[in-house]
Amino acid sequence: MLAVLAVGVDGTVLSVALPTLSKALRASEPDLQWFSSGYFLVLAAAMLPAGLLGDRYGRKKVLVISLALFGAGSVACAYSTSVAEFMGARVLVGLAGAGLIVMAFSVVTVMFAKKERPKAVGMMAGATFLAFPIGPILGGWLLTNYWWGWVFLINVPVIALGLAAVVALMPESRAAQRPSLDVVGVAASAAGLVAVTYGLIKAGQDGWGNLGALALMAAGLVLLLGFFAWERRLTRQPGGQPLIDLSLFASPSFTWGVVLAVVPILAILGILFTMPQYFQGVLGTSAMGSGLRLLPLVAGLMIGALPAARAVQVVGAKVAAAAAAAFVLLAAGLFLGSLTSVGSSSLFVAMWMVVAGIGTGIAMTTAMSAALVELTEEKSGVGAAVLQAVNKTGGPFGIAVLGSVLSAGYLSHLDLSGLSATAAAAARQSVFGGVAVAYKIHSASLLKSVDAAFVHGMDQALLVSTGIAVAGAVLTAVFLPKVNAPAKEGLKPGTDDGRGLAGPQPAPIGHAA
Repeated sequence: MLAVLAVGVDGTVLSVALPTLSKALRASEPDLQWFSSGYFLVLAAAMLPAGLLGDRYGRKKVLVISLALFGAGSVACAYSTSVAEFMGARVLVGLAGAGLIVMAFSVVTVMFAKKERPKAVGMMAGATFLAFPIGPILGGWLLTNYWWGWVFLINVPVIALGLAAVVALMPESRAAQRPSLDVVGVAASAAGLVAVTYGLIKAGQDGWGNLGALALMAAGLVLLLGFFAWERRLTRQPGGQPLIDLSLFASPSFTWGVVLAVVPILAILGILFTMPQYFQGVLGTSAMGSGLRLLPLVAGLMIGALPAARAVQVVGAKVAAAAAAAFVLLAAGLFLGSLTSVGSSSLFVAMWMVVAGIGTGIAMTTAMSAALVELTEEKSGVGAAVLQAVNKTGGPFGIAVLGSVLSAGYLSHLDLSGLSATAAAAARQSVFGGVAVAYKIHSASLLKSVDAAFVHGMDQALLVSTGIAVAGAVLTAVFLPKVNAPAKEGLKPGTDDGRGLAGPQPAPIGHAA
């Protein structure tokens, strides 16, 4: 949980710190975009290799190394004096972050029996959700009162505590038959994920008509298809050891759990992408105030995540009904959000964010539980890596789609009559540009037009998110198994399975497929 929290806070803090970094490091707008994009690209490329390394060399070992590198990268970010130094530090943080995320979810499979995993997944999800407000609130306060480097150094005590806990409390585990280093598979999967992710980022920045973005996405998909063809070839060879055991996808619970776990992320991005801009651009709050206004969403996420985990335990992983109902609840919250106007009360906004948060918490926890509950200890590293790779690719995809919808809605309702070409171009860039122009020329009518245009675009984006949530409900009802296979008994605490896995963790759980 500490590892996941550190990664989450780092990502949210960076978004708050970008304006300060542009001045401190003399970074251009493309530089600022690469601070985020470069991190996500490295994160996507390193997911599957991180899972392989954990299964091969030891999950505790990889987690300890990743924690140390993440701490070192955070310190390097804080003391960077140039764009190049900061970019190099972000690459290191991205590499370490992939190891942290994958190993954190991998050890859930190793350390918890099948019936206990939903509860563990819910608590891990709670740590992830907690990062949403902590980053903006704490980061905004630090940036307002102290040196900007502290927003990265706050990771260090979390990492230190996490290192101490992992070293002292976590048992080592690895696959009994160490997987081989599938160099072709690692290279193809990394290149494919990087190309798709970068294409999505570029489409979000330059529009879906950008040929370079479309070419990157097409090339990435071709590489990923080639990767799966290679993995199938290795699977069929006697003694072949592919990077991904394709038999994992023979389990509908794993396959659709992975797919459906990304749907709530795509849907809730409608809130996470638009509402901070609404709070800061339309309502005029600070970054810290924006983080405080996200607390109802986080409260809903945590209210949904932990009871959902308990419910899955009680009903024996009968996740389909719970997940479908959660997607309906999420869709209802998002639809209410699409009715937000410039004059909507804070109570109304908080209310629909709580509803959407509860739906997201339940949907994400049940879907991830459906995937992780079917993993054996042997494949926990790569299985968790597949889940996280799909999730992390979903982020740029959601932002690209919803950003395009928001931009189109904003521009279609923006009245720029009477403005100079320079002022009109600045207003078209974003709600912040429009507000700045309105204040500069003292135009109340332009300010009213900018606010109304942004809220229209925001409502359109939330309607698209509503459609995504409805699609999640339909997919859940049609494809997710009604009940998962019953769990097999594990080792009792304190016994040994012959491979040095003693203490609180159970024996490997059989693969339902």
